Amino acid sequence: MKKQMFPGIVLIGFGLYFFLQKFTIPVPAAVFSWPTILLIVGVALLIQAYRGGDFQLIVPGVLLVGLGIHFHLAQQWNIQFDLIGVIILFLALGFFLAAKKTKSSAIYSWIFVSVALIQLFNSNLFSFLRLTPEQIGSFQSLWPIILIIIGSYLFFFKKK
Repeated sequence: MKKQMFPGIVLIGFGLYFFLQKFTIPVPAAVFSWPTILLIVGVALLIQAYRGGDFQLIVPGVLLVGLGIHFHLAQQWNIQFDLIGVIILFLALGFFLAAKKTKSSAIYSWIFVSVALIQLFNSNLFSFLRLTPEQIGSFQSLWPIILIIIGSYLFFFKKK
């Protein structure tokens, strides 16, 4: 039977968050923002995944921790990345970690890495490939359809 640690970890995390907020303990003001909540819940999911044996929680845990870190860094240093590409990249990392833990195929991880890299670096990629504006426009028109076809194949036809 899997041990339920998630609620306890979340309550401990929120308790620490409110404790630091209530008392004058010197911590950066950025800690008291909503990305910290993402980090607390993400860390709780990862602890539940690894210590509690709920490996399906690895992907959402990595996603929430990654987004929490991303938004903290974005606030701190005014980093501007394509948010969809960042989300897809964190999903890929989550799929890699889940595949490693469950000893399953990492094909989904590589699909998500490919999509993330195309999304994050499409302008550099297109100039590197020396594509014309017409070719870029054609690819950008077909890109959603390609993703739908791949996703439909994985959902409806690929069994394992």
